[in-house]
Amino acid sequence: QVQLVESGGGLVQPGGSLRLSCVAAGSSISLYTMAWYRQAPGKEREWVAEITRFDDTYYANSVKGRFTISRDNAENTVYLQMNSLKPDDTAVYYCKRVGINHNWGQGTQVIVSS
Repeated sequence: QVQLVESGGGLVQPGGSLRLSCVAAGSSISLYTMAWYRQAPGKEREWVAEITRFDDTYYANSVKGRFTISRDNAENTVYLQMNSLKPDDTAVYYCKRVGINHNWGQGTQVIVSS
């Protein structure tokens, strides 16, 4: 079964950067598309980015040019590099394997504030 553990969040000033990590425990991600989602207080969970097993990447318009999704299959890890952060990026960030139902992890909280 899929078990994903997110980490790397924290408090950062506007314009700053963070790198989030998502480790898949107990199963390989090498053949699967992986995605990042986020959920801000009072809002629905929204799709942020995804990366296919061929390293094709796709982004929500709100983060294009600022965020980069990547993967390290040997480490069974997906990353989200977030640059030029804005207060609107404040949310709990989650990762997900695309195309399968699985439980959401705990997520990692990102707060962008001065």
